[in-house]
Amino acid sequence: MEIDSVRVESSVWVGRKRYRALLSGWYFSWTELDKKNREKKTISVPIGEVVAVAEGQVEIQPQKRVEDTDRDFTLFYVKRSSSSSSSGGGRGPTWSLGRTQFSCPSRDLRDQWVAQLKTALKTHCPSRPHRLLVFINPYGGKKGAKQIYHSLVAPLFELAGISSHVVVTERANQARDHILKKDLTGFDGVICVGGDGMFSELLHGVIGRTQQEAGISEHDPTVMLQPCDLHIGIIPAGSTDCVCFATVGVIDPVSSTLHIIIGDSQPLDVCSVHHQSTLVRYSVSLVGYGFYGDVLAESERHRWMGPLRYDYSGCLVYLCNRSYRGIVQYLPADPQISSPRDNTRCLTGCRVCSESTERLFPHSDSCNSLYSRQPSQYSNETEGEWVTVEGKFKCVALTCMSSSCPRSPKGLSPSAHLADGTGDLILVRDTNSLAFLTYLHRHTTKQDQFDLPFVEVHRVKAVHFSVPLDEDDDYEEDKQTENISEDVLEVPEKQHEGSVESCQDRSKQCFAKSPRDRGKKKDFMCGLCCSKPPAVSVWNCDGEILPHPEISCRVHGQLVRLFARGIEDEGGPWKCHEGSRNYKGRWVLHT
Repeated sequence: MEIDSVRVESSVWVGRKRYRALLSGWYFSWTELDKKNREKKTISVPIGEVVAVAEGQVEIQPQKRVEDTDRDFTLFYVKRSSSSSSSGGGRGPTWSLGRTQFSCPSRDLRDQWVAQLKTALKTHCPSRPHRLLVFINPYGGKKGAKQIYHSLVAPLFELAGISSHVVVTERANQARDHILKKDLTGFDGVICVGGDGMFSELLHGVIGRTQQEAGISEHDPTVMLQPCDLHIGIIPAGSTDCVCFATVGVIDPVSSTLHIIIGDSQPLDVCSVHHQSTLVRYSVSLVGYGFYGDVLAESERHRWMGPLRYDYSGCLVYLCNRSYRGIVQYLPADPQISSPRDNTRCLTGCRVCSESTERLFPHSDSCNSLYSRQPSQYSNETEGEWVTVEGKFKCVALTCMSSSCPRSPKGLSPSAHLADGTGDLILVRDTNSLAFLTYLHRHTTKQDQFDLPFVEVHRVKAVHFSVPLDEDDDYEEDKQTENISEDVLEVPEKQHEGSVESCQDRSKQCFAKSPRDRGKKKDFMCGLCCSKPPAVSVWNCDGEILPHPEISCRVHGQLVRLFARGIEDEGGPWKCHEGSRNYKGRWVLHT
């Protein structure tokens, strides 16, 4: 008998109120009855959002408590609340663990309910994870990752019957190396408890391992990478949690944990960054040059400030008012499919992303299954004509998602999509400092940051950036000066080895101008903060500095999958659900 045809119905009690419980198809619902047996409000929970069902009276918060009673069973499920009324704060609803305790007229009926609900879970939710590899970064953010995992995440995993192997990292790239080298047989996914840096480690590990097993060279900029089977989950606990915010809608550990438990699967585009014929990094949120690179480079000098270093460095770099010459070449995406100025939002069940799945994997048996997929030539760089833009830029940015965060709810590109096989290229040309401040400020408001004469945005499949030849000479000279600067900025213990006079001499050498620079007119604002404007900037790749100004980027559609479902619309279908025409009561999804 098919599960859709299974129908279980009986009277139950919740507290002192009598209800009619019904398991039918994909939903479990309970309807309050008055003394005259008339139906009142109905609460309905999708089977796919049931976390667990347990015999007896069970509680796990604030601490686990189980009371084995003959006629009771407890249902745990996803419960939503508006992000504006929750501590998570964000663009989508915050998830929490709902709990309802039911009392049945007899033990046999209780056993029947528990058995049928568990059968429905196994049938409707076959892709739920059973065993996870968890990496905890104890040093990220406010250094609370271990406490977040053990107090909030682990009890929920235990409730859902998920076993986990936990690795507390002690060094950079430990998680990446573990994924690349260790036996991962039996694991349904890898989880990071940390920030964007920790996620990047898992991303590089999962992609690298998949390409190794497929015999594909990551260093070939033209190769079609193999999509990854192993899902990645993010429990936010870092200084920045941009990827979590852009894919879930809130920065909340419990919400992210529940997405993992119910086995949500969100495909994600990944941008590969190459220098000549060498892979430098992978990116999902930002590859930024100019202002974005300068802020990151400056913030690295002030890590002792914690997250405040980004605000401080941003102000400092803005006052420097720098611009950089560059040559940008890009391969446009099909404008008939979507545009970065079409004012759409990539939400759960996004039409653009769903249609892109069919184009990216036309030979797949099921568009909802990642396994055995073979990428098509849809995103081949040889298709289409390249466009060249040369000039002086405040910043250049490429993002594969909106890159939204609590401070910038719209993000760098509000209409960017998570899984359409494209990225948005943003070019901000040289302008005065007040105009650039207007551009930056619009990221925090509802105004269109692209509606400015010095800003342009393009939806692209690939990008190549280079600097003019005369800038290369200045870059080599700056590198030599930088080597001297690093010596001057040694830790105090090492500085004690030389005299104060020698340090002063080296400082003068560091900031001395070349004869060519003395003839150049210095920007007023830049003069407030720096003695010599650098010839080139650095690249900010998801929070990591890239050492090469010349790079090539290519977007790989739906290369990885996250335990997420995209951002839910707060006015979406979870707000209300129309019941079957056979029922007179009012049905609502539990909120």
